Amino acid sequence: MKQPSLSKLRPIESQTQVDKIESNLRDYFRSEDFKPGDSIPKEMEIAKTMGVSRTAVREALSRFKTLGIIEARKNKGMVIASPDILYSMEQGINLNLLDDSTLKDIFELRLVIEVGMADLLYSRKTDEKLKVLKEIVDKTEKAHNKMQEAKYDVEFHSTLYEITGNKTIQRFQKLLLPIFDYSDGMYPIDISKAPGYVTHRQLIDCLQNGTRDEFRIKMRNHLMQYFNKI
Repeated sequence: MKQPSLSKLRPIESQTQVDKIESNLRDYFRSEDFKPGDSIPKEMEIAKTMGVSRTAVREALSRFKTLGIIEARKNKGMVIASPDILYSMEQGINLNLLDDSTLKDIFELRLVIEVGMADLLYSRKTDEKLKVLKEIVDKTEKAHNKMQEAKYDVEFHSTLYEITGNKTIQRFQKLLLPIFDYSDGMYPIDISKAPGYVTHRQLIDCLQNGTRDEFRIKMRNHLMQYFNKI
């Protein structure tokens, strides 16, 4: 006899009434195919239909507002908000809870993004943006201290993200900035003197005259110096 699989069994969870209301509303929004901008039923209607108190419904809706799932609109009441996939991450990052392993994982994610955005950079670069990058490098080379250098380093990479034209990628970079500032403070090593280090000026030259594949290699080498010091 074939051994029955237990994979479809789910553990019984201890849920509060508010948890159940939240779960019920999630299913309702999904089954009724709510779209961003659609008005949801009023608090009183939800409470009456579910047979619960308005206070409990209000708490469940408050959770949705915190997560950016619903929002208040003038003359419309509560509506479904446009999905904000980074909101929870922005609210939840606590630098004091990041260990070396987590920092490495997050930096690997940055590595994947910045190496992988070569296609967007080459498709959307302009002479004006290249000029901005060169001006940043000029300022970096004239910097009087490490703090100024760090500021221009952020400015350089932020400009690369801007060139992609992808707003979500730009927000993600801003989200990660405090993490890398934090890790730089933990490991204050001058990587510019490391063997094989690729400078920002070399990245610009490649972006202007090289190929996408060459840029990917140089960007990877540039970032790996930071990754290896974590």
